[in-house]
Amino acid sequence: MNIVKDWFERYFSDPQVIILALLLASIFAGVMLFGAILAPVLASVIMAYLLEAPVTKMERWGIPRLLAASVVYVVFVILCLLFVFVLIPELSRQVTGLLQTAPEMVVQGQALLLTLPERYPEAFTEAQVQDWIAQLGGEIQSGLQNLASGWVKVGVGATYAMIYMVLIPFLVFFMLKDKAMIVRWFQGFLPEDYSLVRVVWTDVDKQVGNYVRGKAIEILVIGGISCVTFVVLGLNYAILLGVLVGLSVLVPYVGATVVTLPVLAVAYLQWGPTGDFMWVFFAYGIIQAFDGNLLVPLLFSEVVDLHPIAIIVAVLFFGGIWGFWGVFFAIPLATLVQAVLKAWPDRENREALAATE
Repeated sequence: MNIVKDWFERYFSDPQVIILALLLASIFAGVMLFGAILAPVLASVIMAYLLEAPVTKMERWGIPRLLAASVVYVVFVILCLLFVFVLIPELSRQVTGLLQTAPEMVVQGQALLLTLPERYPEAFTEAQVQDWIAQLGGEIQSGLQNLASGWVKVGVGATYAMIYMVLIPFLVFFMLKDKAMIVRWFQGFLPEDYSLVRVVWTDVDKQVGNYVRGKAIEILVIGGISCVTFVVLGLNYAILLGVLVGLSVLVPYVGATVVTLPVLAVAYLQWGPTGDFMWVFFAYGIIQAFDGNLLVPLLFSEVVDLHPIAIIVAVLFFGGIWGFWGVFFAIPLATLVQAVLKAWPDRENREALAATE
């Protein structure tokens, strides 16, 4: 019992630990219970957080915050309008075209599989290939049904999407303009001494800010380069595949592997084992090498280095709880957990840090 008592006194005797635990539990519970209702607010907080860096930099240049927030907000609105009226219609058109040609692509894929027993009789039998074709057909049919039901849900939620398009920009502007007032209002609910919360937030704000902004830049750069490359090479559904490649960077280690299959499958079924297919294969490899060896080290040089196991566990856990947003924020949330664990028992260092502030 003394071991349990000593452990409890070390980690839970500090009142600030209890404050931090209650604060984190309240945030997680609020998101879990009211996440769907407060989706526009949460999305606005995320976007305002992304836009805070250029606003802060402009303030350091001597520009008043209202003017800086207005300039950044106008650029943000222009980009949103381009996304809604240019990118989304093109993606919708390419998704429709892909669904229309999917049966033909399946037939071509089946014909390719049927040649395996002839080319490699010692490795494949006709019965094995037929079994694979049957399983593949079932998976494709299930995937198309899920995709169709997903489009129905999108259509049902179109009204909500229009409401969000009005609410989110409105909320983002006032969050940028009145950041100081909002922070003071939130601090009013905290005790006078909240040094542990401040230490954790300082660490998390630095790491998460770098990660989220870096990840947004990485998606835009890799997605843009992929779209341009695929268009130049004449690949079918170039914009759709480029967007998928850009979004694949959300899931480390796994995303690039998963998106490789549709890119190479479309290229192979379009050209076969020809020089054009090899050009796509080579260009896609260059894009992945550029992302992993140059862009990622450049953007995330200041981000906490998490172990690959921790990253994969965070993606599985938070993705299972919050879906897409859980995957997107898996690493920031893992960074939050790491910062809490690092600061939690370190009371002496925390007090010393608070004394210097």
